[in-house]
Amino acid sequence: MKKLSILLVALLGFSAISAHASIANAKKLVLIYHTQAIAENKEFAGPSVEEGKAFFNNKVKTANGKETACASCHTANPADNGKNIVTGKVIKPLSPVVNTKRFSDFDKVEAKFTQHCVDILGMDCTAAQKANYISYVLTEKTPTPKAKK
Repeated sequence: MKKLSILLVALLGFSAISAHASIANAKKLVLIYHTQAIAENKEFAGPSVEEGKAFFNNKVKTANGKETACASCHTANPADNGKNIVTGKVIKPLSPVVNTKRFSDFDKVEAKFTQHCVDILGMDCTAAQKANYISYVLTEKTPTPKAKK
């Protein structure tokens, strides 16, 4: 029993370290994008959770004439699993608090931003939009409770 308790404590500690590392990496990305945003626009005041949330939920018409937003696939709560509106594929949560693999690789983050921004907006997102977006996603820590049947 004592060995099992030690193992459980070690596993819980490891998952806490992973989550903390993921959050720390997301915060580093915010700083990188913040620096880039200032270089693009000297008047950039800094990352805004409110602007990130508005950007995340903002519906725009895509090239095919459909309205979509980040939340269309990722749900209104970035701590929840999402679902691709085209393929139906499940998308793991955006929140690095819930999904410790999110924002772990800058190159992958940048590639996904480029891909999705071009798909939805028709152009790459600005560094300010990226900083705001990640700042907002970092605030979402709790998945939406499942409704009882």
